[in-house]
Amino acid sequence: MARVIIHEAKGPIEIKVGNETRRICRCGLSKNQPFCDGSHMKTLDEQEGKLYKYDANGKRSEAKLL
Repeated sequence: MARVIIHEAKGPIEIKVGNETRRICRCGLSKNQPFCDGSHMKTLDEQEGKLYKYDANGKRSEAKLL
């Protein structure tokens, strides 16, 4: 079953594990979940108040909720 999940974050959160710094994905686009792979860079020019969807190739289109 498919689900619509709305992510509002446009960047990762940094956490420290011992002496290592890791970045956890918050945009939902990373192919390396739960870690950031830089995919959030695609979200930086999204307009406030609009919804977007991304396909499996990372291509963005505007979304409408029913």
